[in-house]
Parts: sequence; C-alpha cells; structure tokens
Amino acid sequence: MNWPDLLNVSKNQTAGKARTSFDRDYDRIIFSHPFRKLQDKTQVHPLPEQDFVHNRLTHSLEVSSVGRSLGRLVGEQVLERSAGLKNHLNAHDFGVIVASASLAHDIGNPAFGHSGEEAISEYFITNSSLLESRFTEQQWNDLVKFEGNAQGYRLLNKSGYQGLRLTEPTLAAFTKYPRPSKVADSFKPRRSQKKYGFYASEQEVFSQMASTLNLKALSNHQWVRHPLAFLVEAADDICYHVIDLEDGCNLGLVAHDDTVELYAGVIGDRFDKKKLNNIKSKNEQISILRALAINELIEQSVALFLDNESGILEGDFDYSLTDVISAKDYLEEIKKVSVEKIYRCRTVLEIEAAGFTVIDGLLKAFVPSVISEQPSRHDKINYRLLPEDVKTEIGTTEDLYQKIRSLLDFISGLTDSSAMNLYRKITGISLPGRA
Repeated sequence: MNWPDLLNVSKNQTAGKARTSFDRDYDRIIFSHPFRKLQDKTQVHPLPEQDFVHNRLTHSLEVSSVGRSLGRLVGEQVLERSAGLKNHLNAHDFGVIVASASLAHDIGNPAFGHSGEEAISEYFITNSSLLESRFTEQQWNDLVKFEGNAQGYRLLNKSGYQGLRLTEPTLAAFTKYPRPSKVADSFKPRRSQKKYGFYASEQEVFSQMASTLNLKALSNHQWVRHPLAFLVEAADDICYHVIDLEDGCNLGLVAHDDTVELYAGVIGDRFDKKKLNNIKSKNEQISILRALAINELIEQSVALFLDNESGILEGDFDYSLTDVISAKDYLEEIKKVSVEKIYRCRTVLEIEAAGFTVIDGLLKAFVPSVISEQPSRHDKINYRLLPEDVKTEIGTTEDLYQKIRSLLDFISGLTDSSAMNLYRKITGISLPGRA
C-alpha cells in the first residue's frame, strides 16, 4: 500500500484550501444526529449525576483530540519521508482524518454500553430455533454477534442520516476491523481480524472503498487495516485506560495514592512527586497526572508507528500500538485495576443489568411486529409505535434481513433515557398522562 492511494490524493486535493474535504468530514460527523445522541449513552458509569464522569459524547470528543495529535505528529514525519505528498497534503490533513474517525468511533454503540450489544446478540441467539432458517449464514452471524463497529460503519454510510458522504480515507481510518462477521479463522491472530467491521448489508460498499484506496486484501472479503486506523485505535485505548482511571478515582472507587502510582508508572522519568505535592487539590493532582500520562502515551505511540511504517504499509505489522509500546505493562496494570474496581462495581453492574432487560424487552416487542407474516393485534399496535421514518424504511423492502437491520438501527440508536422511557410505556410501567 502507498500513501497517495490510501489518502486518495487524486480526488482530495487539499493543499492550500481553507476548508478541505477532510475538514468537511469532521463537521458532518459532529453535526450529525447519531453523534449528538452520544450525550445520553453510557460510557462506564451509566446515567451519572456527577459532572466529572464521562458519557459517550465527552469520551468521543477526548478521543478525537488525542487522535488529532497522533495524526498530525505522524503526518509531519510521513510528509518529510514522502516529499511528493507535500504538493497535495499537509500534517493537518492527517490530523483531521484521524480526529474525524476518532470522533465517530463509538457512533454505532447502543444504549447501556456493552450490555446493550450483548442484549441484542442474546435475543437472536435465544430465538434461533424460530429465526435462523429465515436468514443466510452471513446475515445470521451479523444478528447473533451485534457489533458496534459495524453498526457505526453502517450509520456513516446510510443516506437516511442526511447522507454524510464522508471521504474514503476517513471511512477506512474508522474501520479497525476490515472484515465481515463470518470468515475463516486463518487470519485470527491479527489484531485487525479480532472482530468485524461491516455487515452483509455494507459489504459491497466496503469492497468499493477498499478498491478505491488500494487496501491490501487478505482474502476475498478481508483486508489489512488502513494505517491511520492504528492511530484511531491508539487514541481510544489511551483515553479508555487513562481517563476511566481518573473517573474511578474521582468516584472513590480507586484510592488516590493507588491512582498516583499507576499514572507515575506510565509517566516514567517525568514524574516529579515533589512538584505534585505542591498542588493542594487532590483532584487537580490527578488531572495533571492524567494529562502527563496521555502526552507520554501519544509520544510512544507515534514513535512506534513511525518505526514500523513500512511494515504497516506492507500489512505485516498488525498489533494494537498500546500493546507494544514501552508503557504496555503499566497500561495492563491500569486495565486490571479498572476491571476489578471500576467496571465491576455494584452501581455499574446494576445499571447494566437493567439495560439488558430494557433492550431485550424492546426487541421482544418490536421484532415480531416486523417479521410476523400474520401479526397479532398486539404486534400491529407495537408496529404503529415505531417512528414514521422507521416504518417507511421497513415498508420499502421485502428483504427480511434489511427489515431487521432497519429496526436495529432504531433500537441501537436509542439513548439510555429514550430506551428506558419507551420500555416503560410498552410494558405498562408508565402510562400517558400519569406520574
């Protein structure tokens, strides 16, 4: 693979423009309806009352900020090594591509975090005896393994959402897992093949994009990553590890001294305990250490990417950057502490359990209303409760898989609050006009 093809310079002539096609990608994402919904979707601590705990929106904005820095720093060096690219691109272009893809990286995640994904998958697994025979093997794999990354790729390419029409480099950078749900496992050790990145409904769209950018193919429907996807993944990993720990400390789930020690390991020689102790506010101490840790991880990730640039372009390097950088052991320790003390704390588990019940309840109500050849009166009432645009989309196709995909677009697109409200109404817990 080569940078001119990967960045589609023949189509995206950006040098010298005040607002490039890549800038337009960023603007379209941030003003899009699915992105705005992230403000009421669970990150780790669902429906928080504290204003310092992150939701999906604040997390995505922070990942985008880190991604922009990663992209610009890498872009500066790539342009120095490939002088011909300077006629078409600049470091800002690299930065905004990664920032845009990072901004959208969680756009396909349903309400209630990973429990929402699991609830959707579990519904179809539980009802396999009734439903599996009505779908192809590929389609069924999509349904029993709901994947937020594939859902995000679908939304970014779906004309119903104001037709975002993003550039191919941004869409490719967004795709951490360039493969469908059902493949042979011959490439499974590769990081990029750990999950899947597009549904059967978008397979042709992805194939055309891969052809345009000349992505290296591993098989008929599997490709190596676009190089900038490594930076998007790194930005997410950095924020996920470092900022979730800060939230955990602020909530009292992880002791202050333990948090300082974990951050100090990442920061290394730059950690100065004496300077830290001069800061009276413990929250400010943690905030400063978090910033230093992020900066250190950015520098290490950029250095590793540039050292392995040729292997990345050849498709030989296929690891998460944060799994290989020198701070990897400290990040692993942060992850271990976070799992034990943050992700499994009682309040998180209680809301996740409630979220699982809510999503499952919505599917039980609406899936039969969409797929039944002889719907009951109850099915018909539930169907009428769907938004008009969803009913229109479902009604324009006879393809059962496409009908289900449209329904899942609606259900997975609900925010935590809207999902809870709809569940209460259809189960009779809350009635119109009554408290």
